[in-house]
Formats: sequence, structure tokens, C-alpha cells
Amino acid sequence: MGRNKERDAREQAARMKQIAQTAFQVYAERTIDAVTFDHIAEACGKGVASIYRHYPNKTALVLAASTVAWEEYLAENSTRFQPENSTGAQRLAFFLDSFLDLYRNHKDLLRFNQFFNVYVQSANVSPELLQPYMDVIRGLIGRLQAMYAVGRVDGTLRTDIPEQEMISALLHLMLAAVTRYAVGLVYNNGSDPEEELILLRDMLLTRFVVG
Repeated sequence: MGRNKERDAREQAARMKQIAQTAFQVYAERTIDAVTFDHIAEACGKGVASIYRHYPNKTALVLAASTVAWEEYLAENSTRFQPENSTGAQRLAFFLDSFLDLYRNHKDLLRFNQFFNVYVQSANVSPELLQPYMDVIRGLIGRLQAMYAVGRVDGTLRTDIPEQEMISALLHLMLAAVTRYAVGLVYNNGSDPEEELILLRDMLLTRFVVG
């Protein structure tokens, strides 16, 4: 009996994840505000009642879609770099290059994240509901804190710059830049967006790396 309950729980978790993954794709294509549960149900090949059975309201589904999408991306991204025996500067370079990877290969995630931030603010989502999503983001910040700690020990990062200041600049400047290019909010007069993003990456490396 216990095994059946465990199996049922696994199957329900898998169904919820599949719905969240599909919702992410629909939201990224059409914006969150424009999408209803009818659209999600159609994309999933399920009835609307089935969506409501797993997610009681739109906010719950949007938060699940965001959490799953970032969990998957960060897990995939972590396989591209093994931090053991790497310097703080090498970790910083990988982190900055990860934003370029987002722009090159995951514009859907950047578009969704833009829509998500607007939705969370307009819907006044409570900190309690945001907790699972924030746990994922805190995991990312933890990696940056580890980078800073390594850079302090090996002397490759400018730790005369406070940790919070460095992390905030990296997250806000790079994420804002790649997002604006991904969603088309930057006026393009024929310049190469990727070249400009590489320039920003190099400027941040110069700012924070010793020597």
C-alpha cells in the first residue's frame, strides 16, 4: 500500500512538472497575461479541469513554470563547468559566459522571465508563494558567494569590492542586458547584439578580476 502511495505521488509530481513545462513554453511565446488555462489545457492535450486539479489558480501555475524552468536551466548549465580546482576568476568568467549562453540558446527563458517579473509585481504575489522560486535563485546566489570566497583566498578577484556589490552588479547588469536584447527592447541600428554583450562581459571581467 505504501509503495502505491509513493508511486502515485511520483506520477502526480511528473504530471505537474509536465504541465508546468508546457505552460512555460506557452507563456514564453504569448506573454503571461494573454494566456488562460484553456490555452494551457489545449497545449497539454488535457481538459481544463485537469489543470485546475493540479494548479488551483494562475499564480500557482506561473510560479511552478518559473521554478521548473530555472531549475532545469541551472542544472544543465552546471554540467558545463566543474568548479573544483578552479580560480575565482575562472568561476566569474564561466558565470558571465552563462549569460551569453542564455542569449544564444535560451531566449525563451529570458522572455518568460521578463513577463514573470511584470506578472509577480502586478499580481502582488506574496513572499510565501514565491518561496520555492526564491529557493532556486538563492542556490544561484550561493554559487556566486562561493566564487567570491575562492577569489578572496586565491587573490584573483577584487575583494576590496564588497561581495554584495559585486554579485548585484553581475546579476543586474548582465541579466538586464541579455533580456533586453532577447525581447527586442534595444534599438538596433545594424550593430551585432552579441558583440555588445561580449563587450559588457569583458568590461565586467576587467572590473572585478585582479590584474
